[in-house]
This record gives sequence, C-alpha cells and structure tokens, in this order.
Amino acid sequence: MAKRLGRPASSGLAIHAPTGGPPAPCHHLQVVIKTLKDLVDRVLSPAPDAAPQNVEHLLQLATAVMLVEVMRADASFHPDERRAVLAALRDKFDLADDEAQRLADLAEATARDATDLFAFTSRINARFEMPQKLRMVEHMWRVAYADGHLSEHERHLLWRIADLLHVPKGAYVHARMRAQAAATTKDDPTGATDADTAAPG
Repeated sequence: MAKRLGRPASSGLAIHAPTGGPPAPCHHLQVVIKTLKDLVDRVLSPAPDAAPQNVEHLLQLATAVMLVEVMRADASFHPDERRAVLAALRDKFDLADDEAQRLADLAEATARDATDLFAFTSRINARFEMPQKLRMVEHMWRVAYADGHLSEHERHLLWRIADLLHVPKGAYVHARMRAQAAATTKDDPTGATDADTAAPG
C-alpha cells in the first residue's frame, strides 16, 4: 500500500486543492503546474520505452526528493541542511554545483506536490543495488544531522524510507552512526566524539 509523505503539523502544507473557486492562475503558472504534473506523472508511471537518459534523470529526481523530504521534515529550515542535500547529489550523481542546485529545486517542487513515498522508493529499488541504497540512507542521515538536531519526525521519516528501500536494520543503524560521527567531527575537529557508543534509535 502506498504511504503518504509525513510532514510536521506546523508546516501548513495543503495536500488537496482548496474549494471555493480561487482566481484563475496566469498562463505562465498554468504552464509551470502542467510541466511539474507531467514530470511527477513520469516518475509515478514511466513509459516502458523511455530513453536511458530520461530514466537516469527520473532516478536522480526520485533520489533528490527523498533527500529533500528529510530537509523538509523540520518545521524550521536550516541552510546547512540544504548544503547537505547538494553535497549528497554531487556525490551520488557526480553533478556540478549548478546541476545539483537545479535538481534540488526541482525536487522541492515535486515533493510539495507529492503525497506518496512508495512511488519514488520503488524507482530507487529498481535501479540501485544495496550498497548504493546504503550510501543514500547515510546521506539522508547527514541531512538530518546537518542542523545539529535530530527531531522525532526526521527519525521516523528515515525509518520509513529505509523500510521501503528494504535496508536491513543493522545496516540502517550503521549508516546513521557514520553520519552522526561525521557531523560530530565537523563540529569538533579534534575528533572527540561518542558516536560509536551512542544508542541507536
């Protein structure tokens, strides 16, 4: 069964279109909405004869949406989280800075319009081997730790995504501990960290 994207109650994001007849959007906005809807539809229901390059682009988008969802899990935004998302996209897909930025922007727009995690994780499952998925989960943990605080919502979202990616619990915990150690080392260059003895959760 498809699962809905989780967001903090304070985010105020509406999933369903409001009733009551809002003013008609301008032509440019209509084009943007149609383009985004077409893109989401291609992620959810890719054509069987899609070109390899298009398949790769949609895989990049699905991965970026998962990273962005972790960034959006907090009610407050921290710039270090966005930097962590961009770093993950550069590392995962060997993208230039401007390419990673465009992909992150597109992923944010897609995530705001989406209500389903499974549509994205199923594409990732179809294309990534377990080592690639583990690296992705570690990057998501790095995004979560980037602001120096791990919320319960972030923790729950990471668990849900890892479950949909069929990541074993032990590997999931180790990915978290590696990300936690990296975040602690960044904050304390002397290397003083208790990440290796921290209780997984």
